[in-house]
Amino acid sequence: MFTGIISGVGKVAEVQPIGDGADMRLRIAVPQDKAEWTGMPGVILGASIACSGCCLTVVEMDGTSFSVEVSAESLSKTTLGGWQVGRGINLERALKLGDELGGHIVSGHVDGLGEVIAATVENGSTRWSFRVPAALSRFIASKGSIAIDGVSLTVNEVKGDVFGVNIIPHTAEETTFGTLAVGDAVNLEIDMLARYVARLTERDL
Repeated sequence: MFTGIISGVGKVAEVQPIGDGADMRLRIAVPQDKAEWTGMPGVILGASIACSGCCLTVVEMDGTSFSVEVSAESLSKTTLGGWQVGRGINLERALKLGDELGGHIVSGHVDGLGEVIAATVENGSTRWSFRVPAALSRFIASKGSIAIDGVSLTVNEVKGDVFGVNIIPHTAEETTFGTLAVGDAVNLEIDMLARYVARLTERDL
């Protein structure tokens, strides 16, 4: 489990097709200017790390990078399939009991892809608009929570299959929102509570 509070931006250092090219092995270089990542204290083989919203398992590591393996299913349902060397990746270590819950409960299981359709400067922040698949739009509510590329955010408004959020400069500097552009795809995870409320409502109906 995660909180959606990004603790560093890593970079894709190596991409290696495996499983006759259907699966992928990725090596992620961790930031060297963040205490939580310098030397990767406490990270062990088998640990879970959220990589731009995708919960992935560490299969190899050293002091400056870790490797993960990704199945064809995950590659087809997330942005992982398009990752190339040099791409920035939002990183978050798994939540430990007693940690501060600064964002919201995030599982690291991507529900679908969204598309950036606008980014407009608004006072001291930037208002971002995203288009989402129709199957996901009903789970997104104004003032509810959503994880975008692993970042815990509050939804401003929802109009059909489009929703908006505001990103303050600090968030842009500390996450990949600083390099995001119109037309880019993003990993989306809807609020866990919204998912279960919708499911219960369907059952009652």
